[in-house]
Amino acid sequence: MLRLTDFIIDCPDTMKLAAFYSGVTGRPIKEGSSEDWAGIQFGEIELAFIRVDDYRAPQWPDSEHPKQFHLDFEVDDIESEQRRVLDLGATLRQDFIGPNGYGWRIYTDPIGHPFCLCRNKGVTWTDEGPIWPKRD
Repeated sequence: MLRLTDFIIDCPDTMKLAAFYSGVTGRPIKEGSSEDWAGIQFGEIELAFIRVDDYRAPQWPDSEHPKQFHLDFEVDDIESEQRRVLDLGATLRQDFIGPNGYGWRIYTDPIGHPFCLCRNKGVTWTDEGPIWPKRD
């Protein structure tokens, strides 16, 4: 059996980046987190941050220092979530929201990792997570 347990992000300061994503997601930093390893639990999967001494930030969209990964967060209200993540230290990089209010915006976290706030038409949120519209 194979099970995804961790998504690990390299960074120069684990607690600082964990605090940023804790603020973004509203989930607490795991007890026992330290300057070498910090985590945020999402059910069975942990979003983790590991300290790397010679960390080199991605320079999105520069392909010489590529992004390596990005996170997508589906939101109900992109404007209020944008204000919140910008207040937490994110930087808006690109806007792909259409005139109908759906699409995504690309941001970078305080050390340069890109992430998106997405608003997809027809998504319904429940306590168990999103219910995506049926595709034909």
